[in-house]
Amino acid sequence: MADLPDLLGLTAELVDVASPSFEEQPLADLVEARLRACDHLAVDRVGDNVVARTDLGRATRVLLGGHSDTVPANGNLPGRTEGDTLWGLGAADMKGGLAVLLELADRHTAPAVDVTYVVYAREEVAAVHSGLGELFEERPDLLVADVAILGEPTDGQVEAGCQGTLRCQVTLAGARAHTARAWMGRNAVHRAGALLTALDAYEPRQPVLSGCQFHEALLAVGIDGGVSGNVVPDQVTITVGHRFAPDRTPAEAEAHVREFLAPFLDDGDELVVVDVASAAAPALDHPVVAALVGRHDLGVTAKLGWTDVARFAERGVPAVNLGPGDPTLAHTAEERVERASLDRTFTALDDLLARGV
Repeated sequence: MADLPDLLGLTAELVDVASPSFEEQPLADLVEARLRACDHLAVDRVGDNVVARTDLGRATRVLLGGHSDTVPANGNLPGRTEGDTLWGLGAADMKGGLAVLLELADRHTAPAVDVTYVVYAREEVAAVHSGLGELFEERPDLLVADVAILGEPTDGQVEAGCQGTLRCQVTLAGARAHTARAWMGRNAVHRAGALLTALDAYEPRQPVLSGCQFHEALLAVGIDGGVSGNVVPDQVTITVGHRFAPDRTPAEAEAHVREFLAPFLDDGDELVVVDVASAAAPALDHPVVAALVGRHDLGVTAKLGWTDVARFAERGVPAVNLGPGDPTLAHTAEERVERASLDRTFTALDDLLARGV
C-alpha cells in the first residue's frame, strides 16, 4: 500500500525508552498516553499493563497484543538507525511489534472487526510475574476475544501454536567418604554420568500438527554437586528441561519425563517438577488466521519456543504469533529490525482490520 507509516521511526522512539523487566512504567506511560489520545478507544490500565478496546458491536473481536519489557541491555541501548535497519535492544523483541500495534490503533477508528489492543509487562521473566497473567487474574473481561495475534518476532510470517515447557530437578543420592578411601562411599556425581549419557542420546519426537512440524527436546540444563575436594559427594542435582509438542498435555509430558528418568533412580533419589507451562495447538483453521495467511501468502511454521499464545489457548482463545523482526536475533547484542519486516507485518494486519474476515 502507498501510505505506509514510518514504523521504523516509531520503533526507534520506543527502543530508546528503556523498559527492562520490572521497569516498564515509563514505556507504559507512553503507550497509555498514545492510546488515550484515540477517542474511539476505551482504555484501562492495570499496573503497568495497558488495554484499549473498540466497542462497535462487530461479529468478531480480534486481540492484538505484545509485551513491553526487554531483557537487560547488552551494549545496544540507545538504538541506531542505518538506512532501513534499526539496531537496538528490543527492536525485534518486541518494540517493532508494539509500533505496529500503536499505529493500527491510531489509524483504525472504525475497524471491520472489534479490536482489543493489549500491552503487558514482565514477559521476559518467570511466568509467575507475567503482566498478562496479572490481567487474566484481575481483569479477565478485558481479554475476551475470538482470536489473539501476538506480535512476537516472526519476520512478518505466522508461527503457529507453541511448544510447552517443563523443568524438573533430579536429585541422586550417594554416601560420603574420604577420597582416600573412596570405595567406602558412593559417588553421587558419578551416578549422574549414566543419566547424562542417556539424555545426550535422546531421540526427540517431531510430530506434524496442522501441517506444522514441531521438534521436542529433553536435556540437562544445569547440574550442582560436590562437597569439598577430599569428600566423596553424597548428592548431585541435575536440572532437566523438556519442550513438548501441542499434542501432549502437561500431565502427559510429565509422565513421559518420569518414564524416561525412572531407570536411573534408586530409593532415596528424588524427582521434582519445578515449572511447567502448557503448549498451544496451531490455530490455522480459524477464519481470521486463514484470512491473514491466504490474502498475503504468509509463510507458516511451528513455534518451537513457548509464548503467551499458550495462555490464550488454555482459555479457549485460538492464538498465533505474527510480528516483525528475526526471532533468532532476540536477546543478542546484534538485535535489529528491518523496515521491510515492519511493513510486511503492518500490511497484513492493516488489511485485516480494514476488511475483516
